[in-house]
Order: sequence, then structure tokens, then C-alpha cells
Amino acid sequence: MNHYYAVIFTSRRTEDDSKGYARMSDKMVELARLQPGFIKVESARDHEGHGITVSYWESLEAIQKWKENTAHQAAQQKGKETWYSNYNVQICKVVREYSFNGQC
Repeated sequence: MNHYYAVIFTSRRTEDDSKGYARMSDKMVELARLQPGFIKVESARDHEGHGITVSYWESLEAIQKWKENTAHQAAQQKGKETWYSNYNVQICKVVREYSFNGQC
């Protein structure tokens, strides 16, 4: 794969409705996987509520269509109202990737 894009979503959670948040998060991952241009998603959160989710996309157009998805927009609104005290989104072009897996 040549170049692709990463959407980096960093956030701080509130203590409100953690079960509802987990259900919605799972639903959004399932929905994103169905979107044309979706590659994968990775996510982590610490015990203090700081989190990062990185989703990978084939194009800026695919990212825009995901942003316009009505179920995703509803989840974003619920996040602003209930689940997040703050968040930040960055969209980056990935021009190189490499990894190490620790095996010989």
C-alpha cells in the first residue's frame, strides 16, 4: 500500500455512563469497519481516562464520508454532551511504515 491516512483521536473521559460509552465505542468500530476505505483501528485508554484511538483510511474522501455518517455524528454529539471532558483530532498522511515483532 502506498500512502494512507491516520485519524488520531485523543481524549479525556468523564466518569459518566461508562457502560453506555463502551457499547457505543464497540458499535462505532463495527460501523467504521463497514465503511469504504477503512483499513483498521487501534485504541488504548489509561486508568485516569486519557485515551487515544487511531483509525486508518485509504483516502481523505473516506475520512470525510465517515465524519458525515449520521450514526457517527450522533455518537460524537453524545460524546460532547456526556463522555468527554475534552478531545483533539488530527488527520495525518502516513508516508512510511515499519515495525519490529521481536522474532528471529
